[in-house]
Amino acid sequence: MFVKSVEWLKERVKDEKVRIVDCTYSLNDPLHGKNTYERKHIPGAVHFDLADDLSEKVKEHGGRHPLPDIQILKQKLEEAGIDQNTTVVIYDGGEGCFASRFWWLLKYMGHSDAYVLDGGMEAWEKSGFPLTDVKPDFKPVQFTVNLNQDMLADIDDVKAAIADQRTVLIDSRAKERYLGRIEPLDRIPGHIPGAINREWTEGFEAGRWKSRDEQQSRFSDLEKDGKIIVYCGSGVSATPNILALLESGFEQVKLYAGSYSDWVSYHDNPVEKEEN
Repeated sequence: MFVKSVEWLKERVKDEKVRIVDCTYSLNDPLHGKNTYERKHIPGAVHFDLADDLSEKVKEHGGRHPLPDIQILKQKLEEAGIDQNTTVVIYDGGEGCFASRFWWLLKYMGHSDAYVLDGGMEAWEKSGFPLTDVKPDFKPVQFTVNLNQDMLADIDDVKAAIADQRTVLIDSRAKERYLGRIEPLDRIPGHIPGAINREWTEGFEAGRWKSRDEQQSRFSDLEKDGKIIVYCGSGVSATPNILALLESGFEQVKLYAGSYSDWVSYHDNPVEKEEN
């Protein structure tokens, strides 16, 4: 399982081999995560911000949340006391997508012992578990990067998938955005040609991750040994679907990090509005 319960974490808050990462964030308020962390967080947690730590600056291409510079992120992990032997548990406000973004990055960088906290901060607070405003101070360590390139797809991989039709493209956005009925953020509405829709929020129920069996049922129409590329608007909310797919036994699953915002940044790329 790639998900841990708040009860599991409660018993290990003071474990020096466990590092807790707070990824609280709001797309509507870029300062929300930092301000919330300053006021309250799980004891021992360090904060990693989606915009400042888990994304690169936006350019003409690459999407709204380009992947961060890996060497800079490596240094930040080291400063947080995270190395290959650290068990990392990541949480956000309860949405699951911001924590999953950090989880995916760790997996991509070759770290195997990483988990998302089920229910996030909301579940922790509802359980009455302790909070603090004290920032921890950890001794720097060395983090060895071993990039797993098989987890990442670029625009050329997507074009190849469209051409050969042997790779499944999964659009993780809300169905109305997938169908092009609304588009509040990107240049043009619609989806990448040939993509199917699996809303990332369907992997949760009442704020908690669905079971492995329930996740498997979401993707029961797909071949377990098939190739899959997952995208969303900017490479954030696609990551819960990737976690769910890997949890369900799929192995050849890639993130199109630039996602739809990168795809439509090229004016000659086609889009569709019909359901596949």
